[in-house]
Amino acid sequence: MTKNPIRNFFSLLNIDFVKLDNRWDFSNVISPYFRLYYIDDGEGTITTAKGLTELEAGFIYLIPSFTLCDLKCDSFLSQYFIQFFEESPDGLSLFAQSRMVMQKQATPYDIESFLRLLEINPGRGINRSDDPKVYEKDIYYKEYQNLNELQSISVRYETQGILFQLISGFLSQPGFKNNRIEIIPSTIIETINEIQINLAQALSVNNLSSRVNLSPDYFSRLFYKHTGKRPIKYIQEKRIERAQYLITTTNSQYGEIANDVGFESFQYFARTFKKITGLTPGEYRKQSQKMNFSDL
Repeated sequence: MTKNPIRNFFSLLNIDFVKLDNRWDFSNVISPYFRLYYIDDGEGTITTAKGLTELEAGFIYLIPSFTLCDLKCDSFLSQYFIQFFEESPDGLSLFAQSRMVMQKQATPYDIESFLRLLEINPGRGINRSDDPKVYEKDIYYKEYQNLNELQSISVRYETQGILFQLISGFLSQPGFKNNRIEIIPSTIIETINEIQINLAQALSVNNLSSRVNLSPDYFSRLFYKHTGKRPIKYIQEKRIERAQYLITTTNSQYGEIANDVGFESFQYFARTFKKITGLTPGEYRKQSQKMNFSDL
């Protein structure tokens, strides 16, 4: 019997119901977590490099992690939202090739799922303060992650099941590209794990290929085949993703973050960060601090 294990799991961060107005107006938003919106009433927009998506009542919208977007409401928007982290043993996102806003019409079961998830996870909103400086985001994230550890096993399984169910509705959408059609060789999975664990260390194609007893050229081609990226580009993107997370969730200095994610100099880190995200590290932190989390 062919085994086809589920490799991606999802860890609840927040869920709540909010009514928004024209103060919900944020540019260049990139978050290390996923967002799911169910629009109950009103109108709004999400704008990405791929275009503008109108938020309409009766629809669900998925924004994958690290998707650069603008969020806007001109008048009134009533929404249920879920924010969650993605986890996978090989470090590959289920939406690695689908970093775009996706939408689907909500079914009665979808709506019941949002309501049920909110019911079994009370107190998971983010309406603590209008000023992000009131709280430390690293503590804030850890606190909500710790709440998952305090869930009963039945609530934990039901929460995971509901997230699976809601996400599964987007996997048959035209914009979704499945990057797991083929089984990934153990050499590539081992390499991905090595990269994830050792982002702060020097990583080269020669060293990585030698570790799995492959020639650098064959290793690079095999890595590209199963990840869609050359090893060096993959390493850079993972380092910048880690830097985005640290900038968002800690008060660490940029030079310290650059060192923590494996860049030899701040200048190189800053250039790479700007190239991949379109923002400097300082601009990214400012847009993050500008976000009024009580309005998300």
